[in-house]
Amino acid sequence: MAFPAALPARPGHEHIGIIVQNLPVPLDRRVWNECQALVAAGYRVSVICPKGPGDPSFQELDGVRIHKYAPPPAKEGLAAFVYESGYCWLRTAHLARRIHRHEPFDAIQACNPPDTFWALASLFKPLGVRFVFDHHDLCPEIYRSRFDRHDGPALRLLLALERATFATADHVISTNESYRKVAMTRGRRRWDETTVVRSGPDPSRLYPVAPDPAVKGDHAHLCAYLGIMGHQDGVDMVLRAANLIVHEWGRTDIGFALLGFGDCLEDLRTLSHDLDLDDHVTFTGRVDLDEIRRYLSSADVGLSPDPRSPFNDASTMNKTMEYMACALPVVAFDLHETRVSAGNAAVYAPDDDVVSFAKSIVGLIDDPETRAAMGARGRQAVELWLGWPPQAETYTGVYDRLFRREIPIEHDLTVSVDA
Repeated sequence: MAFPAALPARPGHEHIGIIVQNLPVPLDRRVWNECQALVAAGYRVSVICPKGPGDPSFQELDGVRIHKYAPPPAKEGLAAFVYESGYCWLRTAHLARRIHRHEPFDAIQACNPPDTFWALASLFKPLGVRFVFDHHDLCPEIYRSRFDRHDGPALRLLLALERATFATADHVISTNESYRKVAMTRGRRRWDETTVVRSGPDPSRLYPVAPDPAVKGDHAHLCAYLGIMGHQDGVDMVLRAANLIVHEWGRTDIGFALLGFGDCLEDLRTLSHDLDLDDHVTFTGRVDLDEIRRYLSSADVGLSPDPRSPFNDASTMNKTMEYMACALPVVAFDLHETRVSAGNAAVYAPDDDVVSFAKSIVGLIDDPETRAAMGARGRQAVELWLGWPPQAETYTGVYDRLFRREIPIEHDLTVSVDA
């Protein structure tokens, strides 16, 4: 692959390399927002990530240089996970070395999972390259939640990799205060060595549009799910709730749209068919921004079915804030960080089961005034503090402090949506 001509290495135009393994860019909306914020602040940005379907090996979008490698075959199991991690690490290291030779990095930002790229950053740090850890996921909690194991060699390895990542980083970016607490306790980092940058949607790009009746088909009401469909996301809960609502409670006026993709997509299609829900559930697959706006603006309720677990309770769900950006009220389980984000823009199922979730959906569907008020509160919260613009200023401030000038450590953006 021929590299493009290097951009001028002027003071104040440092080169940031961003490493992502679990999603291609710009599909990873948080990382893409970060890239655009850095470019707008005068930084040069190169991304290393896997290819999506049909992606080229190199492309430049909006000033961001994106280098991509072919992903490994998707397989299940521990051996497949180890192989995938090793394969992606080696492909990333190869690209990083080539990019650095052509246009040296001033900083490398690694976005987990996995927590393995500290080792790559360690090779560059003696060359004066800073390492920023963008903490997207709690890998030990994912393991605990998925396999219901709270000890053993695999968990100890994940904790050791996490500690090494924290120890190597020059600065840690946390997606919420729960993650910052992990950085300060398990990671032993000081408060001023961490910065909270939430994954808020950009309200100028994600906003309500005129509803499209065609989206609902033959249904009077529509519930929407948007996001990755993995093991910890609880999307099967949507289908099991739909089964109760449609077949047991006779609410054939309610349809369900599932937007997105993931490891569980085909299993979910099979479950939908087995539950005789084909006439009531639509799987869209991967959708672009226009389609997201169209579906979320036409739906009546946004669904956040993430079940209670150590990982989910501490994590901020992007889909919840994306529903709010489109003035769509939310039904969710009562998770700590979900309540921090959504406040009273959501209805929280009081029990951790499908019946409670389904009752919450129907109750909100049958209360249009409450839906409208909740949607308005959610949109206002995104415009005032949850959205990306104020987060972008905090994010670029991390690099401004690393390279150029002293600014306040971070703005206090912890404003409740209940206010």
